[in-house]
Amino acid sequence: MKHLRLTARAVGLAAVVLVGVGACALDPQGDGSGAVAPVPVGVTEAASGASAPSTPDQPAEPAQTSRTTTPTPNDTGTTAATTTLTASGASCPQGEHQRAVEQYLNKLGGFGKLTVDGKQSAADCAAIKKFQRRYGISPAAGRAGPTTRDVARRLAATDVRRCRAGSALTFCVDLTRQTVWAMRGGKVVMPPTVTRTGMAGYATPTGTYRVGWKNKKEWSNPYKVWLPYWQQFNGGIGFHETTTYLHNKPIGSHGCVNLLHQDAVQLWKLGKVGTRVVVFGHRAGT
Repeated sequence: MKHLRLTARAVGLAAVVLVGVGACALDPQGDGSGAVAPVPVGVTEAASGASAPSTPDQPAEPAQTSRTTTPTPNDTGTTAATTTLTASGASCPQGEHQRAVEQYLNKLGGFGKLTVDGKQSAADCAAIKKFQRRYGISPAAGRAGPTTRDVARRLAATDVRRCRAGSALTFCVDLTRQTVWAMRGGKVVMPPTVTRTGMAGYATPTGTYRVGWKNKKEWSNPYKVWLPYWQQFNGGIGFHETTTYLHNKPIGSHGCVNLLHQDAVQLWKLGKVGTRVVVFGHRAGT
């Protein structure tokens, strides 16, 4: 009887560990490197999707109106008057982070020349809209709000030299800035873009790995969702297109590296089985 109780306890423990594994998709064969999906610490969450259940993002950056004097809520819970059209003829509302966004976008380049004066103009409006569309920020109304400022800041602060890429193709993941890029022979072959990695209790592990397998449409057993453009690199963890709004920062993945559609596709086309993956840094709150 004692032996039976011990056996039952061992089976129960194994079941708990399996259910608790913080991975997007579990591979019963392993990844060939001996790596296993990390066990989550501190948080237990229902397995309902590849990412945590979708919740409302920061209040939407307000759309253009002809004129307004009514204070509107921002993402801090306070209120601030919304500026709309300017004397220079801009067709976008002006956000509270106008000057910072102007500076970051000029540093990044590729979105048009912005005048760093903290005032919305027609050129600024067009550049900010282009940036928002590129990085999936909704609504892409040209307003320099908190999400736009945060994404631009992270991209502008990304230093590709921090990734120990070597000469072969390498996928780099900066957990601190929540950015991803690809390098080969010391040169960037895919510029930094935004990502969302593991949430609290499911932190994406740092280290150097290899892509173990690829699948354009991988099924996640624990979370019962499809993971588009899947590239596994550590146990049940891999790159894939996000299944929720990427810029909903309070949530995160169960260890995977979430990407926007066009970035997931580009990384998929670049990568192959054996591609080197370097993960470094630390996501705040995990």
